[in-house]
Amino acid sequence: MAASKRLTNTGRDWRERDVRVLVAALVVAVATVATIALFASHLQHTLVTSASAFLAGDRQLESENGEPIPQAWRDEAESRGLETARMVEFSTMVFGAGNFQLVSVKAVDADYPLRGEVEFQSGPDAPRQMVGGGPGRGEVWINPRLLRLLEVDIGGTVEVGNSSLKVTGLLIREPDGGFSMSALAPRIMMHADDVPATGVIQQGSRVEYVNLFAGESDVLDSYYEWLQPRFSPSHEWESIEDGETLSESLAKARRFLLLGGSLAVLLAAVAVAVASRQYALGQRDTVALLKTLGVPGRRISGVYIRRLALWGVVGTLVGLLVALPIFWGLASLTANVLEREVDFRVDIGALGPALITALVSLFAFAYPPIQRLRQVPAMRVLRAQPGEGGSGVLRDGIIAVVAIFGLVWLYAGELWMVLALLGGLTALLVVLAVLGWLLVLGLRRMVGGGNAWRLALVGLYRHRKASLSQIAVFAMTLMLAATLILVRSSLLDDWQAQLPADAPNHFLINISPDAVDDVREFLTDHDLTTDTLYPMVRGRLTELNGQPVREAVSKDRDVNALNRELNLTWMDDLPEDNRVVRGQWFAPGTTEGVSIEAELADRLGVKVGDVLGFTIGSQKITEPIKSIRTVQWDSMKPNFYMAFPPGGALESMPATWITSFHLEPERKELLNAFTREFPTISVLEIDHIIERIREIVAQVTQAIEAILALILAAAIVVMAAVVSATLQDRQREGALLRTLGGRQRLLVNSTMLEFALLGLFAGILGVLAAEVAVWALQYRMFQGTFQWHWNVVIGLPLISAVVLALFGRWQLNPVLRVSPMLLLRRLE
Repeated sequence: MAASKRLTNTGRDWRERDVRVLVAALVVAVATVATIALFASHLQHTLVTSASAFLAGDRQLESENGEPIPQAWRDEAESRGLETARMVEFSTMVFGAGNFQLVSVKAVDADYPLRGEVEFQSGPDAPRQMVGGGPGRGEVWINPRLLRLLEVDIGGTVEVGNSSLKVTGLLIREPDGGFSMSALAPRIMMHADDVPATGVIQQGSRVEYVNLFAGESDVLDSYYEWLQPRFSPSHEWESIEDGETLSESLAKARRFLLLGGSLAVLLAAVAVAVASRQYALGQRDTVALLKTLGVPGRRISGVYIRRLALWGVVGTLVGLLVALPIFWGLASLTANVLEREVDFRVDIGALGPALITALVSLFAFAYPPIQRLRQVPAMRVLRAQPGEGGSGVLRDGIIAVVAIFGLVWLYAGELWMVLALLGGLTALLVVLAVLGWLLVLGLRRMVGGGNAWRLALVGLYRHRKASLSQIAVFAMTLMLAATLILVRSSLLDDWQAQLPADAPNHFLINISPDAVDDVREFLTDHDLTTDTLYPMVRGRLTELNGQPVREAVSKDRDVNALNRELNLTWMDDLPEDNRVVRGQWFAPGTTEGVSIEAELADRLGVKVGDVLGFTIGSQKITEPIKSIRTVQWDSMKPNFYMAFPPGGALESMPATWITSFHLEPERKELLNAFTREFPTISVLEIDHIIERIREIVAQVTQAIEAILALILAAAIVVMAAVVSATLQDRQREGALLRTLGGRQRLLVNSTMLEFALLGLFAGILGVLAAEVAVWALQYRMFQGTFQWHWNVVIGLPLISAVVLALFGRWQLNPVLRVSPMLLLRRLE
């Protein structure tokens, strides 16, 4: 009866050390995963909202069929609480005081822009200013170089079709000007209500109608679902994540955050598994006694399920309470860096991974050891320590692997991330199996003595099963921490290195062939570092293996590159930030073939050897694919989907040239001098895009550092729990050594050496497994070049040896402070 009451007395459980460790591990697991999930959601929302200024709204709806977007669609959006604006884009000739000029016109309404601001100058010598709208009716803002091309002044008029519009300012940059290489013609901005009077847009004119939308993401998604059935093939719905430059940075940010969260999920699983196993072993005598008294197994099972459920509720609630203030602190740091008010929003959906982690951790890692222990015959439990072998352990291992895979897959949704992390763990376990065999062989004949080193080695052999399990857990924990350290020190550094302080922040486009040398000389004379000058030809991809490309490519594939002209180039050498992933780069002297960007190749479903057909003006060329290469779109250098070899068919086509250079903000006036000397060349300023990408990198770096701190804290909890697993056995041995006359110094030195060796072995294995995981992640997900990180490879094992040696010393406190007889009686 007493045992039965003890079984049902859950209050008594809270005084047991193993229960407190289990609940603490669960609290750490939930708090870590919840904090990371909440902050990742917040950071993603902040970055996307901030970057949406580059669309002038949260979403854009484009119509390229020459037909306006129905007003009913805009009315529906406004009825849902969305902000809207509209604009019209087309090309036309404008007439100034004495010259005609082809321009790109953007006509905007009074609500433009919904996000961001327009950069404006009231005159050539006036300071630049940011304004929240476009020109009024009857007004026009023009690109600075049009002043000379059209021979007009501020206050003069230009003729657009049948209308005369007053020039009231200079258009420096629109928020949605973006990073478009197609902006070859100088831009003017006018009011949308003035467009009908110009008479420029006629039936069949090439014109693009755009509606802008801003609002909550769930409302935008709902509105998009309403729109989809009404779309025609010429309609396109865009978000900031659909562009090449910023979308690449946002995608990398998401991958880094998911990687950190995945490591936290794995560590949470390890923490709960270790703590629950210790609790199960501590309960073996109670379960055995209950079985001898006739308590049915079903009742025992039910009680433990209720206990786990109670601990799960308590651990989850406390974990969430711990996560919220940490998340608030991280959100405040984000707001300080971005210089804006704290937008403290708790995304309830982001708490899902934490709740699922708690549930799966309890019943995939905590309950199986208890359930397996219940099946052991009572007399065997009373007479000997229960073994951990047999089919039960194998089954538990399979459940654990499936649970871990499911948790990481649920959290990350990236197959390569899951495979890289689990591949590293698998390699680690294989090496551990070999190490265990070598340890038994090497230490089998070791005998004790008065030497601390000898006692330490004997201790490793005597506790070989515990030592191997501790090394396994330590190594897994250190692998997870080391992976995140390497991500912080390697992958993020590689990303930051793509945008050094002198990264190109201005592009020169529409350079005529006869002006190439003069442009190069101008840049050199003014000490401007320029990237390579590349020829550029505009053309459409129209054929694939002799078929029209729209027929050859599945309609299920959304390939935006088929809806517009592409920038084509030829080049001798592969750019340093490109990497060939399939095929071979052009050999010297080769004049045929084409190299295609990897993501576009995947969308098209093409491979090396396929033949692509291009239409350039009225001419057509066909070339086989010689290589598929990755492109770093966020490197702020000229990048191309298609690259041809020199001397090929493309080189005979009319081309303009493009280059990029770095210009310090205090030297902006140099642009006016360049425009005066080269009025037909377009200057594209992208320093604002670089600033935003650096902001994204800084935020992700901050997030990774916060995640690393949480994971290291969780790792220390796990290591402390594992070290305490053999607490009673080691305290009993220490008491016996003291009873037999062993000196305190010998006891302390041997124990610290034993744990230092455990830490050294685990650190070496963990950091090598982390290198395997980072190699896979860097090669596949982040398109980087792998290098060994010797500072971490050497430093982490030494640090883990020191930390575990201190933990071992902590275990000895009761042995050194209490008399051996009292300690032995207490342990019995």
